[in-house]
Parts: sequence; C-alpha cells; structure tokens
Amino acid sequence: MSNRERLLREFDFPPIPDDWEVINLSQILSSERGISVGVMYPGKHDPEGIPLIRAGDLTGNRIENSPEFRISKSVNQEYKRTILEGGELLISLVGDIGRVAVVPEWAKGWNPARAIGVLRISPYAEAKYVRLVLSTGPLQKIMRAWANTTVQATLNLKEIKELPLPWPKKGVRDNIVGIADALENKIELNRQMNRTLEQMARALFKSWFIDFDPVHAKQRGEQPAGMDAETAALFPDRFVEVDGKEVPEGWRISQVESMVENPRRSVNPQSIDGRTPYIGLEHMPRGSIGLDSWGKAEDIDSGKVIFEKGEVLFGRLRPYFKKVGIAPFDGISSIDILILKPKINWKEYALFLVSSDEFIDAMAGASGGTRMPRASWRDLAAYPLILPPETLATAYSSAVAPIIEKIQMCTFESIELAYIRNTLLPRLLSGELDVSDWEHAVEAPESTPA
Repeated sequence: MSNRERLLREFDFPPIPDDWEVINLSQILSSERGISVGVMYPGKHDPEGIPLIRAGDLTGNRIENSPEFRISKSVNQEYKRTILEGGELLISLVGDIGRVAVVPEWAKGWNPARAIGVLRISPYAEAKYVRLVLSTGPLQKIMRAWANTTVQATLNLKEIKELPLPWPKKGVRDNIVGIADALENKIELNRQMNRTLEQMARALFKSWFIDFDPVHAKQRGEQPAGMDAETAALFPDRFVEVDGKEVPEGWRISQVESMVENPRRSVNPQSIDGRTPYIGLEHMPRGSIGLDSWGKAEDIDSGKVIFEKGEVLFGRLRPYFKKVGIAPFDGISSIDILILKPKINWKEYALFLVSSDEFIDAMAGASGGTRMPRASWRDLAAYPLILPPETLATAYSSAVAPIIEKIQMCTFESIELAYIRNTLLPRLLSGELDVSDWEHAVEAPESTPA
C-alpha cells in the first residue's frame, strides 16, 4: 500500500489534491542526528544546571519556559547528541504521546528527557509545518494506533520515522504555516498579557498582605503610595503582638479553613451531560491562574468531582508544579485537583494566597510521598496566616476583580482563536481551502525529499 493510500484509507485523512505528495517523515530528517531520544539517566536535580525538558513541559504546541528539573553540566555533556540548538521538533513518546512543539531560540542549550523524541528537520523543510500535520486528528490517531501499550503508551522512533505526511509545494506549506502563525501569535500575545496582569494583582497582594507596606508607611506618618485615602484608612498605623507574632493592629492569627471550604461533590461522568467541561491536571498551565483548555465528560469514565464557576482549583499532585487557577465555568475535575470554595468577600484574597510561592512551597514540603508528593485538604486547611479584616479583603477584591475579568476575557478570546485554528487546520492540510492568495505567500524553488 502506498503512502497516499495509507494516509487516506487506513487513517481517514481527508482527500488531498492530486499534485500533493505523501512522504514518510524519515524523508525530511536531517542526515546529521536526524532523530533521537533525550537524557536517559538525568541523575539528581542540580539547581545550577541545564534545564531538562520533560514530557510534562510540553503544553499544547509550546514548551514551558521554566522547567522544574535541571541536570548537571557533566550529564548534559554525556548526552551532547541531543543538546538543543533551536528549531528542532520535540514529540512526547511516553504516556500522553504525540504532543509536539518546535524548540524556540530561548531554549537553545537545553536538553530533553528520555520520554521525548528530538527531530531535526532538513533545511528545505519546515518544522512548523510538520508540527501542524502531526497535531491533526488523523496523525494523532496513527500514533495512538502504533503505540506499544504493554505498560503505558510508548511510541518508538521507528514508528515516528514511518509517519505519512501530506506534502504540498513549498509555497503552499509556507502559506499554511503563515495562517497558523497569525492565529498562534495572537494567542501568545494574550498569554503574555495575562502574565502581566497576574503579576500586577500578585504584587498588590504581596504589598498589602505579606510585606504590610501600607502599615509600615502609616507607621512612619506617610500616606501609602498609590492608594486613595478611603483605602488607606482601612489599614492600621501600628503593629501589635498576637500569639507571639507581630501583626498589624486589628488583624488576627488564623488558618486557611477560616475563609475557604472544600466541597466534596463526587460524580460519575457517565451520569451527566457528555458535553460538560472536564479539567484535569494536564489541562492546567503552570504558574498561571488563567485556565484555557479542558476536555469533555464524555471522554472519561472514572469518578470525578464537581466544581462551580469562581471556585479555585488547586493541583494537589506534585504541588510544586504550581497548577492553581480560577474556574471560568461549572464543570468536573480530576480527583487530583482540590476544589476550594472561598467564603463571601474572600475569593480574590484566597486565590492569590493559595497560588503564592510561599503557600506552594509549604504544600510541597507537607505533601506525603517522595516520588509523587500529594497535598491534602488537611494540609491546606491548617496553613497559618495573618488574616486581615474582611473590609480589607473586600477592598482587595474591588481592586483586582477587573484584572481577573480581563484575564478571563483574554483567555476566552484565545480559546476562540484556537478553535478557529483547529477548525481550519484539517481543511488547510487537505487542500480543501485554497491558500494561494495568502498575503504571506513565499515563492521559492521546490526541493524534493530524497
């Protein structure tokens, strides 16, 4: 059976134009270090070492820019074959197989883990185009079908090299990449905007409730910087000792459970509408409260828990991954996510408290288990804090609620853009849509794979 027949018949790829080729991925690999896997024995984490990209660091079509694990420089040299130069295509080979991303310039010098395949595409080909093809439903289906599932899904390099790819002329490939890039660049701008907005809200939280800047200012007889008189009046001008700790006057020593509840609403996904949104740990970004991806109840079968819009979702498994966000709608989640329901007027305060570095570090330290640390509601509930009066929590909510609303607006816009991209992509990659008039078309000599 030819590549074309396999692609169209065996794997249900939409019909493609007669003048398009269908090639094996092996035909466009660089002759030098064309395909390989990453670091097999990383050793211990080295805080001063080289970032190691693990399968969990591939999120959607991008790479997390702050991997948690680092290998020593000596280990990195042992695996110099896979030291990244930028522009390579990474693909997850174990577990959640088939996640793909192109290595950006800022990741130059990093190294991937054993569970990731490194594909170096020939100069005449376009790694971004290959990534788009590999992310489509039919190619994902092929990879799942070819995976070895004896223990967990594992894709071998031999199978990767045999993947069939629709291959139009270079100008068409460039145009398809240009259309996808235009949408993905806007999604990335929204992500950067959300990061900036979140930093603003987090900085205000730290100033008010961790560093007590307004209290210190008033203690010095000064007006708190950047604050109106009405808000400044809510802060005291001195500290007092409570239970052996120095706290702002009128504040109290308390615990998280005094302002947050843990509703336990178990549900069988098969008993609810299959279209109900489902959020698992794999859908939650690291270090960002904006949740911008999810699945559906119809795709899962084990027991889950119900969450409601506005509640806080806290990733309890490996809490140091900093997967904490605010629910943008009603839905169900994995049991590895704790549902936190803040009491009235404490929503924004609770959100930025439990997503703070200090809180995450405390939960990581208290988690049971070593290989797979897991935080518990008991750990969260008992976390001690210096609690401000409810009037101050309300004032903080008034200040940052518009920021959270803007974050969610950007998030939903990105979701719409991703939907457009995902809807267009199969039609672009099957030649159904004519891209010859795309404004970024590049006319270049055609190179035929060897």
